[in-house]
Amino acid sequence: MAPQPPRGLVSALLWGLNLFLSLPGPVWLQPSPPPHSPPSPEPHPCHTCRALVDSFNKGLERTIRDNFGGGNTAWEEEKLSKYKDSETRLVEVLEGVCSKSDFQCHRLLELSEELMESWWFHKQQEAPDLSQWLCSDSLKLCCPAGTFGPSCLPCPGGTERPCGGYGQCQGEGTRGGSGHCDCQAGYGGEACGQCGLGYFEAERNASHLVCLACFGPCARCSGPEESHCLQCRKGWALHHLKCVDIDECGTERASCGADQFCVNTEGAYECRDCAKACLGCMGAGPGRCKKCSPGYQQVGSKCLDVDECETVVCPGENEKCKNTEGGYHCVCTEGYKQVEGVCVKEQIPESAGFFSEMTEDELVVLQQMFFGVIICALATLAAKGDLVFTAIFIGAVAAMTGYWLSERSDRVLEGFIKGR
Repeated sequence: MAPQPPRGLVSALLWGLNLFLSLPGPVWLQPSPPPHSPPSPEPHPCHTCRALVDSFNKGLERTIRDNFGGGNTAWEEEKLSKYKDSETRLVEVLEGVCSKSDFQCHRLLELSEELMESWWFHKQQEAPDLSQWLCSDSLKLCCPAGTFGPSCLPCPGGTERPCGGYGQCQGEGTRGGSGHCDCQAGYGGEACGQCGLGYFEAERNASHLVCLACFGPCARCSGPEESHCLQCRKGWALHHLKCVDIDECGTERASCGADQFCVNTEGAYECRDCAKACLGCMGAGPGRCKKCSPGYQQVGSKCLDVDECETVVCPGENEKCKNTEGGYHCVCTEGYKQVEGVCVKEQIPESAGFFSEMTEDELVVLQQMFFGVIICALATLAAKGDLVFTAIFIGAVAAMTGYWLSERSDRVLEGFIKGR
């Protein structure tokens, strides 16, 4: 059974608007979603409700100077009540509250239309704050500022200054959230009432806290100077109220691979690869090797490449030795290339004829065209003579000759065309 429109002007118009928006639009008007785009998270119902109220208030501002538009405003207001508080104005405002694509807004408007009508006609005077009356008191989607959760509990730090004014209370103003304080940089604690790691308390009173950064490597400090450190960050050690970098490479704290060496950095260390010439090393370059890699030899304090081509003779015919870093290769000499592991002489390609790329069928067609041109030329010359019989005879002889040549001279002509 088809759904029936509700009674009442406002209800009927809203019902029709929602029905229209629920219908699928033409295919060419429906935008395609971007490929592989994750769905955007739906806004909290409290935020949707507050946005609806904001849009409703803007609609009231937009229509504050409007009237019924019938031409006789005085009569209309006398008979139909004033436009300012009329049902007509309410309908006009509600029609523009939600954008066409905002389905959350339309859904909420459909659920709250009776409440909106009740507020418009009966509650405006006693509850002028529509957001508080609709979103918090009636629909119970929102909480007062400084509170959170289903029971609207106070945020840490109190409702006046949630999170001490130095953080954001999760779920504040809504019926959700954990109430946990996400503190600003430099602040910490349950209600952001303390200085965070790496900061010190520069100023404090009953309502004010100033946290400033410690000197670079200090995790806790009493002031901004290098000598005010009380605790150091990882990779540093406290020494006479100063944080001194720990050389992990000189201790057992560093953990590098067998073919790597350690490089100390401020508060940490890095593992870098040894040179190719080294099997294990104590630093960068071929002069810091513990042992030379195969293909290298110790020359003074460095591991240098061995030129194997001074002693190695490549066994294959037409091969020569080519030295490489840490080894060698056997390659073909100039003018030879390797084919299946053997060096063979490179073949110089033959020069191709002008028509060498043509297929066999294309050559036959070209031959027939060639002899056809000759036949036509002979017939034309004969036709210029005085005797018609002579022209016919010469044309016939030329045609037979052309046919005979085209049948028996394929190989000769094909070699001529291909340049053979």
